[in-house]
Amino acid sequence: MMLRALYDAARKTLDPVHYDYVAGGAGEERVVAGNEGAFDRYALLPRVLCGSEVRDTAVDLPGARRAAPVVVAPTAFHRLLHPGGERATARAAAAEGAVLVTGTAATTAVADVVAAAREAAADPAVWFQLYLHPRREVTEALVRRAERAGCTALVVTVDSPVFGRHTRDLRNGFTDLPPGYAAENMRGLPGAPPDGLTDIPMSPSLSWRDLGELLHMTSLPVLVKGVLHPADATVAVEHGAAGVIVSNHGGRQSDAVPAAVDCLPAVARAVAGRVPVLLDGGIRRGSDVAVALALGAAAVGVGRPAVWGLAAEGEAGVRAVLRTLCDEYDHTLALCGGRRNTDLARDMVVRKGETW
Repeated sequence: MMLRALYDAARKTLDPVHYDYVAGGAGEERVVAGNEGAFDRYALLPRVLCGSEVRDTAVDLPGARRAAPVVVAPTAFHRLLHPGGERATARAAAAEGAVLVTGTAATTAVADVVAAAREAAADPAVWFQLYLHPRREVTEALVRRAERAGCTALVVTVDSPVFGRHTRDLRNGFTDLPPGYAAENMRGLPGAPPDGLTDIPMSPSLSWRDLGELLHMTSLPVLVKGVLHPADATVAVEHGAAGVIVSNHGGRQSDAVPAAVDCLPAVARAVAGRVPVLLDGGIRRGSDVAVALALGAAAVGVGRPAVWGLAAEGEAGVRAVLRTLCDEYDHTLALCGGRRNTDLARDMVVRKGETW
């Protein structure tokens, strides 16, 4: 299988410490395994005699019209994994018509990431992920950088009041980037020297009020990432969020939460179509994409698979991951009798072993 081959190649290529950084998660890594394993509990109930020779799998997302249903989720430190770094990822995503979410912890500044995406497509969709900073002026400076760079939406991660405890990183002593690498979007921010770096802090005191301030700071659509509880999805929409991303941070924060896909149906019901709901966590095959869309997602995000592709084959590897997932999804949609994404309905998903 293409994705398995890229994963195996990445593992052989990467420094073991850097491999552990990507592969690992919080605690005993039960949630890391649970995200993938959860999809094994679901099966699709196809419809018949209602399909089409040509299917339309494009989706309209905030700041991204006619995008692929697979988004490149935010992941850190791409230059640590391949010399092409975030620029290679950006070109790959743009070439495949996929949204790229680049983030605060990128080793390439957001303006350079967007410029690289424009080398592959005339009007690429690049979203900027950020953490709310306890100092409002720092958050605002990051927002302005994203706006100037040409990002089409913001993604605020809200599931990180404190840093997750990554067992592998603690064992390996991997607590900082090696010389020559930095979170470039944190350079030259208010309160730091022109070329100085500001830490990426986590703060348990941040609140919905801080999110409200962010929403008033910008005209860009803002998606809220890291929602598991349906009540939080409702509050996010009421505050003006343009989208909700169901995510448990890839199992890198708490090792005591449900698999992301198991939380998706309740969040989708709470949102009730008012804004798009996305899912990330555990997507490894095109049929996983179909299950997520049937359970209420408008699109899915992939983090580790894109990084394995990058580490194995650079830009070509990321393109292979996106192309494979989208092709497998299109094939699954055809097998389910679908013509478009919205033909995948909740009653087409059952838990394995249960009668319909």
